[in-house]
Amino acid sequence: MRRRTLALATASGAALLAAAALPATAQPGAPRALPAAPGAGLQEGSVSAADLLAKLKGCSQLSNGKYRTDEETAATVPVCGKNGAVFWKADMDVDCDGQTTSKCNADTDPWYQDDTAFRQSNGKPLNAEKLPYVVVPSSSGIWNYASAGIKGGGVVAVIYNNQVEYAVVGDTGPDKIIGEASYAAAKGLGINPDPENGGADSGVTYVLFKNSKASPIESHADAVSRGDALAKKFLQDN
Repeated sequence: MRRRTLALATASGAALLAAAALPATAQPGAPRALPAAPGAGLQEGSVSAADLLAKLKGCSQLSNGKYRTDEETAATVPVCGKNGAVFWKADMDVDCDGQTTSKCNADTDPWYQDDTAFRQSNGKPLNAEKLPYVVVPSSSGIWNYASAGIKGGGVVAVIYNNQVEYAVVGDTGPDKIIGEASYAAAKGLGINPDPENGGADSGVTYVLFKNSKASPIESHADAVSRGDALAKKFLQDN
């Protein structure tokens, strides 16, 4: 069982807390993905997971090197480019950072931070318990998300277990690790959202649409509406 480490970037994307990092530990038998009930798979918008994945075979690598999925793993995940989007295939660690809620707080998450790199329209941190958002690696020599047309509030299609969920770019993480999304994003896909023991070890595809932005960032409905239109265009252009 993989656990998140303390090698997290601060919500403002500042220096990593590497000096305080806790080593990832294995926990055999701990909970992981929660299977969705039969017929209850998530399908946001009209574009299927199969149609999106069919366009994501192979990889035109954009990143200068590859990312780890966790502190203790080898670097095996590249950031890939397509017309109108970038994507990667990784795991999903659960991010509970942002507003303090009953599910996301210092008691439920040993690595909890009460801020996010990108904020709501009212200036408050995002709400990881309620809003599906994705974490991008902090800019580094491996890859600079901003230079690739990815920004805070950008629309993301998250694909898992033949399901499609739309999210926004909501936070930044370690500059050498990839594969993380909010409590709400995990829960929506039937993945155990516990920030300490939850997540998915593999099988998650993240498609980030270039130069897109949900408005306001905290509106999941807007992300779904824009995401569906962007996904249709993505199929046409690739």
